Amino acid sequence: MSKDMIRLMHALFLPGADACQAGPWRPNTDVYRTRNGWLVKFELAGVRVDDIDLQVLGSRLTLRGVRRDCVLESGQKNSELSPVHHRMEIAYSQFERTVELPCDLKKAEITTDYRDGLLLVRIVSQS
Repeated sequence: MSKDMIRLMHALFLPGADACQAGPWRPNTDVYRTRNGWLVKFELAGVRVDDIDLQVLGSRLTLRGVRRDCVLESGQKNSELSPVHHRMEIAYSQFERTVELPCDLKKAEITTDYRDGLLLVRIVSQS
């Protein structure tokens, strides 16, 4: 069976199976045009702010980081065997997402705010 057919079957019968494939995942992103510039929202549920890196180059915003799995059971020790997963849909790995905007960001004022699992990047154009 070809890899494309297997991928199609996974998409139809195992929703979320692609999330656990190797390699970086791409966070969902919304881009808004505002009166003074742009607002870019990255969906980063479960990502610690210390694990986020935002770079600006020309007209591109590149977000990189990692979402780490956390153990929810209290009292688990490092010496215990890791629990065997039954179903894995959340990607716990490195992520990367690049957003291209239709303007040069070199002179823009860029601020960030992280709340409720969303990274908000506000870009104010400097005239």
